[in-house]
Amino acid sequence: MQSIPLNGNAQALAMPENMRIAKMISIHRKKCEEMGCDFDYAAFAFGQSPFPPPAPLVKALKASAHEAHYLPAEGLEDLRKMVCSFNRRHFGTHVTPERVIVGPGTKSLIYLVFSLIDADVLIPSPSWIGYFPQAKLLGKNVHVLHLGREDHYKLTPEKLERFLHTHPARRKLLVLNNPHNPTGNVYSRRELEELVRICRKYGLLVLSDEIYALTARNPSAFCSLAELYPEGAFITNGLSKDRSAGGYRLGTLILPDGAEKELTELFWKVSATLFTSTAAPIQHAAMVAYDDNEEINRYIALTRTIHSLMGRYLSEMVSEIPGLYVTKPEGGFYFYVDFNDMREELVLSGIYDSNALGKALLSHPYHVATVTGDACLLEPENFGARFAFVDYDGEKSLSDFQLFPPQTEEEERR
Repeated sequence: MQSIPLNGNAQALAMPENMRIAKMISIHRKKCEEMGCDFDYAAFAFGQSPFPPPAPLVKALKASAHEAHYLPAEGLEDLRKMVCSFNRRHFGTHVTPERVIVGPGTKSLIYLVFSLIDADVLIPSPSWIGYFPQAKLLGKNVHVLHLGREDHYKLTPEKLERFLHTHPARRKLLVLNNPHNPTGNVYSRRELEELVRICRKYGLLVLSDEIYALTARNPSAFCSLAELYPEGAFITNGLSKDRSAGGYRLGTLILPDGAEKELTELFWKVSATLFTSTAAPIQHAAMVAYDDNEEINRYIALTRTIHSLMGRYLSEMVSEIPGLYVTKPEGGFYFYVDFNDMREELVLSGIYDSNALGKALLSHPYHVATVTGDACLLEPENFGARFAFVDYDGEKSLSDFQLFPPQTEEEERR
């Protein structure tokens, strides 16, 4: 076989965390079986909604199976109009269909933004596992802003301005995930206004990943950057989290207000080049998901409540373990655990960095799968882990909650 030259940026990528953990679990499970241990793993690593998609969406997908023609690269016009109405109803933002692009999952749209915007990428850490690998695959210059317990793992205007003031060269694109994966934090309107003030001052563009927006425990308190920074923010969202349809692979991107025709057409052109269009049956079905549908609205509210209960009680239980600092999730499926107060005990146990912490938690007798270390963009000496609280039967939980809504705190804990 001929020697095949490979892309150096691709070769430098670490194995995606879900693939790596699945492989590690397989190895550890075999070791446990050899020791006579049949205890299964606590799956706190993979952040997928445990609920079935809302029934009207499933029904619409079945009814759309015959839709087999190519669609416009930017997405069905009727769907893009519904995305605008959806954002107006839920977030009070005013968006025109020309600014909306529909893609095969939010991840592909984030890649599109990274590809087309000629700027360095600024990522706060701890971070979702997907931003950094995409940016590095594209050969981007990436700056990591390490956040700490003292700021509750939120980016502050002071930290952002300090960085921008000392790094004036080249345009920059800030990645802001709100609600935040992995901490579960939600930025308040006031916090966002202060960040936007700095963004405007320095001409900073923002990729605002709002995929968890409707999982915010207090949805009326969530504020979209499409409202506060319409001229400088790229907004991503989709079906995977609040409507539990990650496998449908449908995401949306809202371009900045006042975007030049050249920018809009460039996004359309490259969308057509990369993925032609998002699957036709999925787009037709998604119109139901973005319509003002009473059953889907109720579904979003119910699943949000269950997420809130699971996150609150599990994070409280973990926080009772001496030496651990645990964030209180305000949105999303996650909370973050800081192990740094246990550093001495960890080092004495042979756990010298955050990557080793993940392996130790996964091994016998703990059997706990989490996301740690490089995957969260943590510095090696920063001992932390992301816990996804979705390892339960979502279909049964949703059914039970509707039939027997908890009346007391004790019933909630059950």
